[in-house]
Amino acid sequence: MNDLETLQSLNRDYIASVQNGDAGRFDEILSEDFLNTNPDGSLVDKAGFLKQISPPVKIRDLACHDVDVRLMGDFAIIHARTTYTLLDGRPGKGRYTDIYARRDGRWLCVAAQVARS
Repeated sequence: MNDLETLQSLNRDYIASVQNGDAGRFDEILSEDFLNTNPDGSLVDKAGFLKQISPPVKIRDLACHDVDVRLMGDFAIIHARTTYTLLDGRPGKGRYTDIYARRDGRWLCVAAQVARS
């Protein structure tokens, strides 16, 4: 796979891991120094993020749309919007930005920011 295909695949895995509460796959995708900005403005490290995405999952039918992967050498930014359903049946939507860096020949997510509306 080329870099763009690799990042698109990682993005699909990232979204699937959120939907399925797959902390194991996230542990492989995220760098050790990963930081995430939550919708409420709080900042969590990798351990905190893995804890908050672990089951029980609070949404269903998570889908991403308008995915834009921007490659900049050993650095990439992924922008996309999401739709999902809350467990009580209400629809939800948001946006996310994931930042990847190539480290030792491998793409890892080093930072993310999530917004919901």
